[in-house]
Amino acid sequence: MTAIDPRAGSTEHETPDPTALIALAEARSAHNYHPLPVVLTSGAGAWVTDVTGRRLLDWLAGYSALNFGHGHPRLLARAHAQLDRLTLTSRAFHHDLFGRFCAELAELCGMDRVLPMNTGAEAVETGVKTARKWGYRVRGIPAGRARIVVAADNFHGRTTTIVGFSTDEEARADHGPFTPGFDIVPYGDARAVEAAIEAADGTCAAVLLEPIQGEAGVIVPPPGYLAAVRETTRRHGVLMIADEIQSGLGRTGRTLACEHEGVVPDLYLLGKALGGGLLPVSAVVGSDEVVGVHRPGEHGSTFGGNPLACAVALEVIAMLREGEPQRWATELGGTLHRELTAMREDPGSGVVAVRGRGPWAGVDLDPALGTGREVSERMLERGVLLKDTRASTIRIAPPLVITEEDLVWGLERLREVVRR
Repeated sequence: MTAIDPRAGSTEHETPDPTALIALAEARSAHNYHPLPVVLTSGAGAWVTDVTGRRLLDWLAGYSALNFGHGHPRLLARAHAQLDRLTLTSRAFHHDLFGRFCAELAELCGMDRVLPMNTGAEAVETGVKTARKWGYRVRGIPAGRARIVVAADNFHGRTTTIVGFSTDEEARADHGPFTPGFDIVPYGDARAVEAAIEAADGTCAAVLLEPIQGEAGVIVPPPGYLAAVRETTRRHGVLMIADEIQSGLGRTGRTLACEHEGVVPDLYLLGKALGGGLLPVSAVVGSDEVVGVHRPGEHGSTFGGNPLACAVALEVIAMLREGEPQRWATELGGTLHRELTAMREDPGSGVVAVRGRGPWAGVDLDPALGTGREVSERMLERGVLLKDTRASTIRIAPPLVITEEDLVWGLERLREVVRR
């Protein structure tokens, strides 16, 4: 596929005024986001179109929710077919896709049971509840004393419980008082994890980690870190919970990022790409011993595991079982990191550091070039959509369906922007 000049394209009808649309959103919505000044109206694959008819290359992929691109035909076909049949029952009743969804997702992850939810934050909250319940009922932790070890610079969602164990002061500000029971240690330090477990004196229920920290700037831990944490949790009899909501389902070139170290945690937390970019679908996946602690009436969700969600997720699972997304992600990752490394080594470039795995990268820029937000705005002017994380760091995470030619086209735009 030939890369298309994003400035090409037009609409046959009257062009909506993006400035007016942005002004309406600003006037009528809460200001909890600061979007780039672009108004999108359609998308296909790795490309989106704004209301003026301009095409732009998507390098964010909905924070990995769009791993399979915009409007993937297989996913759309599955959703359209289910829309004509049944969309919601609540869990008050069985439906014909629920058992298949749970069985096939559990098999994909090498686990026994699935507890379906909707958003990633719900999956994390459910993981926390599951770990505590397991700690009390199986491990015998005294009531009300269960602790969970987490990592600094984590991002697990936006609920009050989750931001309570965040180290991002902007996320925490004015949301307290916070839920107790969490111990924060440096990310990438397995000894610190063990020390926190020992300090809990038998009350630690779990260690909750991202295999790669996405919002922190795509931070890949030192080799052997995940394996060391897994060995430590086994030895101390506590759970290891892997938040694979961003890193999982093909993003790093494997079905799950933990596979890069041969690690199998006790619980996987999944979301984002599980819904194929069409609707929110999340899940907690684990063993009979752990997920089986839940009893009727103790936890639930009106929309969790609904027929439409199961139909789309089953197609996502089928695509991952075929292996093509993971294979192509590995190839794309090789190209992406080779080109980014060349930029970093170029003395005329403002690229300071590059991290990541597969087609997922965090790029630290010379602050003299501007903030990550300002660099993202310059990339928007050149037809590429990406987003900053912190300070002068940008992230790159294109849909896994992007062609190598389009990826390189976007990298050429980045090379222009980061020239000193």
